[in-house]
Order: sequence, then C-alpha cells, then structure tokens
Amino acid sequence: MPEDNRTGLSTPPSFFLVGVPGLESAHVLLAFPFCVAYVLALVGNGTVFLVICVERRLHQPMYLLLAMLSLVDVGLSSSTTPKMLAIFWLSAHDMAFHACLAQMFFIHAFTALESGLLLLMAFDRYVAVREPLRYSAILTNLTIAKMGVAILSRALALLIPLVLLAVRLPFCRTWVVIHTYCEHMAVVKLACGDTTLNSTYGLVVVVMVIGFDVVFIAVSYVLILGTVFQLPSWDARQKALGTCSSHLCIILLFYIPAVFSFLTHRFGHGVAPYIHILLANLYLFIPPALNPIVYGWRTKPIRQKILHALHCCKG
Repeated sequence: MPEDNRTGLSTPPSFFLVGVPGLESAHVLLAFPFCVAYVLALVGNGTVFLVICVERRLHQPMYLLLAMLSLVDVGLSSSTTPKMLAIFWLSAHDMAFHACLAQMFFIHAFTALESGLLLLMAFDRYVAVREPLRYSAILTNLTIAKMGVAILSRALALLIPLVLLAVRLPFCRTWVVIHTYCEHMAVVKLACGDTTLNSTYGLVVVVMVIGFDVVFIAVSYVLILGTVFQLPSWDARQKALGTCSSHLCIILLFYIPAVFSFLTHRFGHGVAPYIHILLANLYLFIPPALNPIVYGWRTKPIRQKILHALHCCKG
C-alpha cells in the first residue's frame, strides 16, 4: 500500500483502492460470489434484451422498459466488477485519477437511470391497472422513448456537475480510497480543501433521484392498490396484483440495499467499515444479477421464448 500522507500535489496521478477493509485476507474468496453475480448479470440481461429485440410481438411499452433496464444493469455491474475482481485476484489496487472520476460518473449515472426506469415501470403498471382500455393510447412506443430520454437527461444534468465539483478539489492528504470502487463520498473525503459544497450537492442528487422516485413509486402503488381492492372478484384482484409482483420484487432488491448503504454511510459512524463497503456493493450487484430471473422468468412471453430456444438447441 502506498504511503497515506503524500503532499505537494493537488491532483494525484492515481488512487489506491483498498478493497474491503478488514477482509483483505479473504479477497480471493470474496471475488467468487461477485464474479458469479457478474456472469449472471451479463448472461441474464443479455438474454432478456436479445429476446425482446428479436421477438417483434414484445415491442410493447412494458417489454421496451425491461429491455432498457437490462442495458442499464449491464452498464451498472460492468462499471465496478472488472476493477473489483482485479483488486481481489490480481492486487491491482491503483486506478488513474481520471479513470476513477469516470468510474464515479458511470456508477452514479447508471444508478440514477435504474431508479428512473423503476419509476417508469411503476407508471406503466399504474396505467395498466387504472386505465386498461386506454393503455395503448397513453403509453405508445414514442412516449416510452421520450420518457427514456427524460431520465437520461436527468442523470446527465445531475451527475456531470457532481464529477466537475470533484475535479476541482485538491488532494494532498492521502490517495487511499477505503472502498472497492470510486464512490463519490469515499473520494471526496480524501480532499484537503473545503468539501461542504460536494457533500451538500451529493445529498441533493440523492434526494432528487432516489427520494423523488421512491415517493412517486409509492404514490403509484397506493393508487394501484386502491383500484385493485375495488375490483368485484378475488380472481380479478389476484390477476391485477400478479402484473405488479415482478416490479415490486425488483424495487425491493434495488432500494432496500441502497437505503441501508446510504444510512450507514451518512449516519452509521459506529458501523464497521467492511459492513458499509459490502452493503454498498450489494445494491450494485444484486439487482443486475437477479432482475433477469425475477422479471424475465416471471414474464410468460419471455420465458416461453427462452425455453423454445433451449429446446431447439437440444434438438
């Protein structure tokens, strides 16, 4: 490990990523579940995306949103896993300054996109349950494309300034990042200048992305449940809730680890560092690995297409 106190430079040539502090001796073993999760994310999301692209009858709003989610999941896991595995297996701890900032941008941008897509999916389910007869008129493919551009624009507008604010900071205390990747606050804490603006803006981004999306997802589901419980038959209620079950699963998979990670980072000063780092990794690795299983397998047209392809391969 490099020295912790190197002075005289405001911009370091590279950062030293520790990995999981306190569990350095277990890095080789820790790498295996992360590697498996990454392979699942690539294969699963790639399969779902390919099936939706190839099958023309799946070129509908719900499936197009799922295809977008698959691309974002691949980007989110690919922003972190290759470097993490290099740290764990090859002891390649150094990361160039600008590469670190680029990784910071992509991690947080893909996280914002994932959250935005979960909000769009909640809106899709809201329209499907509340306005089933007008679903096709309200949610056209063009409307989905416009909403996709909107959440992409939001991510860029909020996260480019986040990185630019980090670039201006002087780093003269330590270049050692106590993390497995270049997370925003983990890097900002290393600066020897005033980081109040960076910390405040980072909190603003969290509120405007995660806070905003969670509130409106919750509102959507309150309205959906209100409609469901007004349905006359139990079978109709089950069917309506069944259309939302997969979406609810991936919401929980994404937001619960993310919220725990945020709370331990901001307020859990007594929490062991390795617990915080592992939580921070969970919300980046679990959703991309499990989303294709939860959503793809539970969606009948996608499941049938995959099973048909596997049957043809065996034949």
